[in-house]
Amino acid sequence: MSLAALSTEVVVWFSNGVPARLVRDGVRYRVTDTPTPLTEDAWCPPMTHAAPRLIGWRFQGTAANGASLMFEIVEAQHTWHVLRTYV
Repeated sequence: MSLAALSTEVVVWFSNGVPARLVRDGVRYRVTDTPTPLTEDAWCPPMTHAAPRLIGWRFQGTAANGASLMFEIVEAQHTWHVLRTYV
């Protein structure tokens, strides 16, 4: 199954390399906490230490009406997608 079938496409703006705001379903959310990088640890031989690969971000977003959600986003094919939201 494709990522598009599992997620919602969003527009994300970055500041200093981390998410600052996003628009989902026409609603703009400001990032209101410190974004946490989501990484995928690459397998490596026991004596080496590869840097984890950044695959997305987790952060709280707050809309103009005060509603807040926790978002998990990933990039696929040059487009950002919301994989999960938490209330």
